[in-house]
Parts: sequence; C-alpha cells; structure tokens
Amino acid sequence: MHFDVVIVGGGHGGAAQAAQLRQRGYAGSIAILTAEPELPYERPPLSKDYLAGEKGFDRMLLRPPAFWAERQVEILTSVRVTAVAPTAHRLATSAGEIGYGTLVWAAGGDARRLACPGHDLAGIHAIRTRADVDALKADLHPGARVLVVGGGYIGLESAAVLAKLGHQVTVLEAMDRVLARVAGPELSSFYEAEHRAHGVRLETGAQVTAITGANGRATGALLADGRQIDADVVIVGIGIVPAVAPLLAAGARGGNGVWVDDHCRTSLADIFAIGDCALHANAFAGGAEIRLESVQNAADMAATVARALTGDPAPYHAVPWFWSNQYDLRLQTMGLSLGHDQTVLRGDPATRSLSLVYLKQGKVIALDCVNAARDYVQGKALVEQGVVVPAEALADAATPLKTWHPA
Repeated sequence: MHFDVVIVGGGHGGAAQAAQLRQRGYAGSIAILTAEPELPYERPPLSKDYLAGEKGFDRMLLRPPAFWAERQVEILTSVRVTAVAPTAHRLATSAGEIGYGTLVWAAGGDARRLACPGHDLAGIHAIRTRADVDALKADLHPGARVLVVGGGYIGLESAAVLAKLGHQVTVLEAMDRVLARVAGPELSSFYEAEHRAHGVRLETGAQVTAITGANGRATGALLADGRQIDADVVIVGIGIVPAVAPLLAAGARGGNGVWVDDHCRTSLADIFAIGDCALHANAFAGGAEIRLESVQNAADMAATVARALTGDPAPYHAVPWFWSNQYDLRLQTMGLSLGHDQTVLRGDPATRSLSLVYLKQGKVIALDCVNAARDYVQGKALVEQGVVVPAEALADAATPLKTWHPA
C-alpha cells in the first residue's frame, strides 16, 4: 500500500487534517491510520456526557462514514505504527508495510500510568479512549467507592460526573492544589470548594505510594503519610505520554513530544506532526517550547499543514483556548497563564460566575472564565494583542472587556 499523505492518528487532529486537505483542494490519495477500531470521534465527551450516559457514541463521531467515502479518505482502523523509515518513506505497521509521500503524525498520547506497586491490578482505569470508558462503566456498581488519582481536568470532570451518579468519590492530588499546572490558586480554591460541596472527598498533597489489592484487583491506595483509602474502582488521570516513540527512534528531534517548526515540520524530511504530541515554540508561552493538549491546537495545526501542502504556507499562530464542564459550571480558558505576575478577579465566586484575568508586566495574557461567556469572548482580543489594562479597571465586572479592545 502507498498513499500520497498518510495521517497517523484518528483523533481531532488526524480527522481535521484529512478534511482540511480536501477542503483546500488537495487531490492526492489520503489515508488515516488509527489504532482504535472506530472512525474518528470526539474525545472531550469521554470524561463528561459519555461517561454520564447522556451522549451515545453515534453522536460523538466527528463525521458520518459517508463523509470520508465521498472525499476518498481511506481510514484503516486497528492499525498501529511500529517503525518509521524516513529515507524509504515507509511505515512498518500491524497491517504490514505502508508507503507515504508525506507523513503527518497526529498520534496524540497514551494515558500516563502509575509507576508504584500495584499499578497493574484489575480495576484501575484511564479515560483516554472509548474502550477505556466502556470498561470503566462496566466496572461500576451503584454507590461504588471511586478513587480518582489526579486533580487535573480529566480527574475533576470524571469526579463530577460520578458524584452526580451517586458514587462515593475521593480525589487525590499530589500537588498542594487541584489544576495546579493550568490555573492560578484562586481558581483551584473555587473548584476544590465546589467538589466538596457536591460530596466529593478531595485531598491535596496526597502522594500515592502503592495501589493495594486483593485477588488481583485494586482495593484502594496507600498514601505516603501511611493512610489507606479504600476503593472499588480506581481512575488514574495524571496526564499523557506523547505517542512519538517510532519518530524519535527514526531520528526525529524531540523528547517531551516531537519537535516541530512554525509550519509543523519535524526535523525529518516530509514528516509533519500536529496536536498533543507536537512540541513547538508558542508565542503565547513567551516563545517557550511546549505541547498543547487541546482540540483547538490540533485543528489549527492541521490547518497549518494543509496550507503547507497546498502551496499557501503560513506559520502556526493561534491563541490557545480550552474548556471544562463540571457540574453546572462551564470553565472557558483563553490564553496561557504560565509566568503571570498578577491575577485580577472579576465577579463574585459566591454567585458561581467569575473571571480571573492573568497579567504579565501589565499585559493581559490569559483568562479563566467560569459561567462568564461574555468575558471569554471579549477577552480574546486582549490576549491576542497583549493589551495593557490597569488591574483596578479590570476588576470592575460591570465594565465590558471590549472597552479595552485595540482600535
């Protein structure tokens, strides 16, 4: 088999890549290789309404099957890439050898697993694929004691869903606050209070030293302070490991992901990388090399590659945005708060509608908006252009953020 473009990964990035190439008039042959047995589907609902049983899988397909057929995009399911031969332009896969003209690596990452004793017991679950969540749901019984290791988005979203379903939920976060890697202390405190108000037991600074078990199945966790937390089911949400081993083995530059330039090219000829696994210099992180795990980043990088392959190149430059649904709270984030030196609160947390505006040297660099869609929408221009706004003016929630939009 040989295709002009081979896309490795059937997530948001891979699907967007194929769709945008066709949209821009690319006429060559295209194949998507996905390790999963399904057509490309949405990932965010996995920890939200799919876990809750409120959204069926058929409604999570990114495109109906006919879409791919009409655009002559071949999707090879349950195919894993084991090696890349960049000079020969060939892939070794579980389905045999596949040749490519251009390779787009959109493989994302695999759920990071615990490394402590007991990490491989039955009853320990990740939330990364449909199969993960189906297995978790099959393991739950009414009123189950659920232990969630990790207080990031995935951990908190799944905790919110399972608490609403009547399970006894405990969240263990190793750092001194939840969402520590992505938000400021004020937002962490707000969400900690919300989860506790909904009956979730939440422990910060909780180091898991072992998963305890009986008869080959997890029964809880042992903490560094000697405490034992009992559980029927364990969920691990401690981030991802970028799925880039075949590229790095082939000589691509990288480490925490695979390095790409501002057109998403790797250091290997005719190989691009996009999405969660792409390590890139980001203007909204002060030029630091980072990976962005978001639907927005995957789609925008796919657009960058589509332009490069259709003769209309333009460097990647997009304001990062994210969202998280927990209970009846919709968190929308614009920009990256890394390195901020000042935080301004707009609104009253008691009303459950607020925004946190992050400043660096007086410039607006990011916003976390909880049930405050207007601030989120109007804040984009401030982040995009690094507008300087006095903190005391920002604190007045009655004054719309568009007041400070550049002329």
